[in-house]
Amino acid sequence: HVQLVESGGGLVQPGDSLRLSCAASGRFFDTYGMGWFRQAPGKERQFVGGINYNGRVTFYADSLEGRITISRDNDKNTVALQMNSLEPEDTAVYYCAATEKAFYSGSRFPDDYDYWGQGTRVTVSS
Repeated sequence: HVQLVESGGGLVQPGDSLRLSCAASGRFFDTYGMGWFRQAPGKERQFVGGINYNGRVTFYADSLEGRITISRDNDKNTVALQMNSLEPEDTAVYYCAATEKAFYSGSRFPDDYDYWGQGTRVTVSS
C-alpha cells in the first residue's frame, strides 16, 4: 500500500512553467509504475503521462509531448511533473497515481491504477 500527496499547484500565467511533485509513503514505491492525470471541470480524467518503476521509461500523452517531462527519485519516493509553456487549457486538478501491475506500459486508463493522491489544482490565467 502507498499513500500519495501532490504539491506544487497554483495560479500561473500563460507561458509559465510549473513543477508538480508527488510524494509517496509506504513500502515498495520503487516497484510501482506511476502516472499523472488531470481533470478539468466538467471533463473526464485525462492521462498526462507516466513513468516506469526505475524511471528509465516514460510515457506522454500525444497532445502534451514536448511540453512536459516526468521524472522520479526512488531514493526520495517522489515523482515530478515538469510542465512548460502552460496554456489556459492546462487548467485542471492534477493527480498522481500508482499501479502495482507488473510491466507498466503507461496505461491511459484510470482504472488501471491502484492508488491516487488527492490532487493539486493548477490554474493558468492572465
